[in-house]
Formats: sequence, C-alpha cells, structure tokens
Amino acid sequence: MKVYAHRGYSGKYPENTMLAFQKAALTGCDGIELDVQLTKDGKVVVIHDEAVDRTTGGNGYVRDFTWDELVRFNAGAICGGKYGFQPIPSLEEYCAWAAGQDLVTNIELKSSVYYYEELEEKTIELVKKYGLEKKVFYSSFNHMSLVKVKEIAPEAVCGALLLHEGLGNAGYYCDRFGFQAYHPGCKGLTEEIVRGCKEHSIQVNVWTVNDMGTLEQLYEWGCDGVITNYPEVCKSWVDKR
Repeated sequence: MKVYAHRGYSGKYPENTMLAFQKAALTGCDGIELDVQLTKDGKVVVIHDEAVDRTTGGNGYVRDFTWDELVRFNAGAICGGKYGFQPIPSLEEYCAWAAGQDLVTNIELKSSVYYYEELEEKTIELVKKYGLEKKVFYSSFNHMSLVKVKEIAPEAVCGALLLHEGLGNAGYYCDRFGFQAYHPGCKGLTEEIVRGCKEHSIQVNVWTVNDMGTLEQLYEWGCDGVITNYPEVCKSWVDKR
C-alpha cells in the first residue's frame, strides 16, 4: 500500500508549502498530494482553500490576486509563524523540485467550487515541461475536470475524488469514464466498495487517514494507497507489515 503525504507533511509543517513537501520527501513516503488553483493573472499556484484566509492570515480569494500579490502572503501563518515566512508555491516551483525526486505527485484540481478557465491545460503544460508525466496523477471533486484532462492527455492517470458518502458502483463508474482510480473519504468506505473497484481494476486511494485503526483496516481490505497528514508514521507501519 502506497503512502501519500496530504498537502505535504501537513501534520507537522505548514500545508502546501515547499517546506512541507521537502520534509515529506525525507520520510520515505511514496508520493505527495497537493492542490492547484489559478491566480488573477493565470499562474498555477499550490493552495487548498479558494480563499487565503485560513492558511495565510490574509483575506480574499486566490483568484482575485496576481502572482506578485499572492506571493507576499505567509503560508507559514497556519503554524503560528513557528517556521518563519513560507510563501505560497507556484506549481512550476514544485515541479522543478519534484523532477529531481523519486516521488509520485497527486495533483488535485480545485475546480469544484470555482471553475478556473484553463486550469487543466496550464497544469498539464507544466507537468510536461518538467518531464513528470509518468510521476503524476490527477484528482478532482469536479469529475468534468478529469474528463478534460483525459481529452488533453489521454494517457494521464486520473482519480475520482468523492466525499465520505462515496458513490455506489464506484468501480463501474470509474471504468466507464476512463478514470484509473477512486479516491473516497475514509469514513464512508466499505470492503464491498473496495472489492467492487478491484473487479474493475480500479485503484483505491483513500483520504485522509490519520489514525492507526483506519490504516490497518484499509490495509486489510487491500486498498492501494492512503493520503495522510502523517506520512512518517504511516510509511513506517506499512513497511513493517
């Protein structure tokens, strides 16, 4: 079972920052999950919320700031300034770093609350620029974004993100639309759903797994991956098993 660091090593460091990604890499995890949106001037940036308020202490929506304005916000504020000033990364900065790492990256397209024009195109362009096509897969709660990804890059690996309620007949659904993976929340997942996905050769990567009981259960069910805030703990446990 693969271990993916949720927004980097977000259980300890400021989420979706280069510091969190670098610290995650040191844990030996298999990959990193991150979120992308677009600035007012069309630059792909790594941040989870549509607004900057929670993570930076600033105020306003990502889409209303230019890159030069956005980079002035301190993404380290979410940890009370413990790690100093941490700028919001651009996806290009991340890709340049990831090109030298033995890691898989799960890029979540944040297009389900506000639909960004050309987010898919710009993201794929950067992935290709840094030769990461075989080290990246895409996910989104907006499955039309994944359909768009497949139109642009048919070979791209995509995972359908679902909330904890999940989706009935998920394996067939993903197979029907060409998605190679199913990414459900951990609370509503059952062994039957996992089995149904396996019958359609669909991978199951589960979020956000932060307790050992859930981790062990998902391992026993044969899930392919877990997305966790604590990659060091999960990776150590999986390796021992």
